[in-house]
Amino acid sequence: MSACLEPEPTLRRMRRDDIEGVMQVERGAYSFPWTAGIFRDCMRVGYGCWVLECDRHLVGHSVISIAAGEAHLLNLTIDADHQRQGLGRFLLRGMVAKARDEGVETLFLEARPSNLAALALYRSEGFARVGTRPRYYPGEDEREDAWVFSIRP
Repeated sequence: MSACLEPEPTLRRMRRDDIEGVMQVERGAYSFPWTAGIFRDCMRVGYGCWVLECDRHLVGHSVISIAAGEAHLLNLTIDADHQRQGLGRFLLRGMVAKARDEGVETLFLEARPSNLAALALYRSEGFARVGTRPRYYPGEDEREDAWVFSIRP
């Protein structure tokens, strides 16, 4: 585990030259990571693509889609070596604030029921479970459901 030396991490817009670092974080965090093409497409269509830096190193990223008074948090990932230091909470709060600033009435996200750390984070930040998407996530042997959460920013 590597702690941040700076007093506070920095949240900034993702750039095309961040994709390699984003992919390192993504591959280290998930068995079924997004592809570089997915991130490029999200940037191309205007989704809110953000990176989290700690001591000038990319340690996390997030993608949020905002339209028609709703937002969908599509990705929120922290580097495996920087987890459990409050960075996920910092990034999540940043995305909720971005949604609030855009006048969003409801912010949605999905989480694997097996991702206990994510579930605890979302619940502790006021997200409520509002549904299930059956067989949403890929898995080793079979697909896993997604639990859908929402909050009013």
